[in-house]
Amino acid sequence: MTESVGQEQSRWVTTVIMSTALQNHELSTVLQRQQHRIRYSESVEIGSVIFSLSGTSSIGVAFILADIQDLLTTGEEQFFKRIQRFLNIHRNSFLVLSAALHGPEEWDVMFRIQMRFLGSNLRILPVHNTAEMAKLMLTIAKITSKPQADDIRYKIAMTKARIIESSPVWKMLQQYQLHSN
Repeated sequence: MTESVGQEQSRWVTTVIMSTALQNHELSTVLQRQQHRIRYSESVEIGSVIFSLSGTSSIGVAFILADIQDLLTTGEEQFFKRIQRFLNIHRNSFLVLSAALHGPEEWDVMFRIQMRFLGSNLRILPVHNTAEMAKLMLTIAKITSKPQADDIRYKIAMTKARIIESSPVWKMLQQYQLHSN
């Protein structure tokens, strides 16, 4: 019985808005198999996957997908413009860069992207395949959704309080305060 309760608690379903360009992408299939509701839109940036503010999400998370090999062949300037448009719309944004192997050339591309968007709210997530991409995106979207984000904040606060209470420095300060009164 505990096994089914754990499975029910870990099951999280949401609505995902995807660029129509991703309609035949393997990611769309993976998300649908996990019972997520997929809505396609032509009005979002090409390659975008958005976990919106509606429903249980309190922040909203947006991802833009790119294959490093495509970047190397099509040129970076056009891609940089696409990222900039994406950043202008989404404040909680991630660039998901996929490559089967992350060798020196791929890391160099990531470095150039980081340098170009240094100081922006863009976070870069290197992935190797679609399964890894889906897992990473769903994890980020889930932990930023309202009930989970509140639970995580509470657990962090409790952990911080326990660490402070058991700290030798804290104990020394308490003893010092007792002796100075």
